[in-house]
Amino acid sequence: MATIEQLMYANLLEVFNERDPERRRAAITRTYAPGVRFADPEEVVVRYDALDAKAQKILDEAPGFVFSPDGPLLISHDLGHLPWAFGPEGRPPVVRGIDIALIADGLITHVHTLLITG
Repeated sequence: MATIEQLMYANLLEVFNERDPERRRAAITRTYAPGVRFADPEEVVVRYDALDAKAQKILDEAPGFVFSPDGPLLISHDLGHLPWAFGPEGRPPVVRGIDIALIADGLITHVHTLLITG
């Protein structure tokens, strides 16, 4: 069973940072519960296929951009909190945010993504 730390980094790096659809899909099935809910300021998506499409859309709209951790991972019981940055590889990020995930039975059931503004 994966730890909260492993799941949080998999969410960021193996799913939302992965441009290969097959590797991303494999990461999705080992990281999230089948009915996962992902919410960001734009929309809420539910289940594997919608989450996969969301990740692909983000990557398609930002060629050459990468996600990277941008601060310490915080954990409290069944909750993970990981700040991140997104921008051109090797250059300053264009956007920063925070992923907050609820974990049950070794899988992420809910992810809330907050964008840092200002």
